[in-house]
Amino acid sequence: MVNYLIRRLLIGLITLGMITMVIFGLIRNMPGTPLTMNLAETDPSRQISEEDLQRLEKIYGLDRHWSVAYFQWLGNLAKLDLGRSFREKRPVADVIGERIVPTLTLSLTSLVLAYLLAVPLGLYTTARAGRTDERAVSTLLYMLYSVPSFVVALLLLNLFYVRLEGTPFQLPLGGMMSMNYAELSAAGKLWDRFIHMLLPVACATYGSLAYYSRFVKSNMEEVIRQDYIRTARAKGVAPFQVLVRHAFRNTLIPFVTLIGLTLPGLLSGFVILESIFTWQGMGLLFLDSITNRDYPVIMGLTLMFSLLTLAGQLLADILYAFVDPRVTYS
Repeated sequence: MVNYLIRRLLIGLITLGMITMVIFGLIRNMPGTPLTMNLAETDPSRQISEEDLQRLEKIYGLDRHWSVAYFQWLGNLAKLDLGRSFREKRPVADVIGERIVPTLTLSLTSLVLAYLLAVPLGLYTTARAGRTDERAVSTLLYMLYSVPSFVVALLLLNLFYVRLEGTPFQLPLGGMMSMNYAELSAAGKLWDRFIHMLLPVACATYGSLAYYSRFVKSNMEEVIRQDYIRTARAKGVAPFQVLVRHAFRNTLIPFVTLIGLTLPGLLSGFVILESIFTWQGMGLLFLDSITNRDYPVIMGLTLMFSLLTLAGQLLADILYAFVDPRVTYS
């Protein structure tokens, strides 16, 4: 196990280095720089001269070739310094850190709801395979999975904000809290947060729910055809015990892999959904940093997402050995 972990960590470091180098080169060769993007928003009569622009590029290190700047970024990273945001003039770690809680609030809530609903749905559709109710549920799940989340988000906003305006069922257009949030009581603040989360969580959950439930069902259908399941049924074991205690336990290997691979999604955010609902999370931060060519923030987010992806894959492989004693890494 130790040798396996060492090999995986070395491969992960090499992979991480290649990812960050490629991304750094790509963003530095995009049209525009942090300075020119800021100048585009200023009054044309107050544009700075070419000499002043070159002086600012030297101050911010934008005059260096991207390969030289990359190794300088690596050197700062070795000192645990992600740099400062060009746009917000603050450390990148602080800019990213304040977006973690909103993203986790949305992603963890949707993930927990998806798993809590997907497993019973998957087991139910397996037990009722071929019957009318199972086909109706499966059809609905396929339809949910095929509809893009941003389409559902716009439809829900049109219904709950426009059509139901002025009714008790009207929901906020976006944001994480109301303008008068500070004046509300503790119960009022909790309710305000809840109603602001309803639509984003619903849009973030329904696609995952459809996918996970189909995932459970497809794996269960493969397991229940095994000989030991037929033997258990022949011995008179109750159908519920056969389904849950015997069949479902043996679908945990692919399910654990799926859980490990969802780790990056916990912090990567939902770029389109966060933009529609103006949810101040990682996805919206990533979009804003690319739009404004905020190189340090882009690299900080890329580093975090890459680390989470590699860690999720490693976690899934390690959990394999815990759920299946036949798997060893010696």
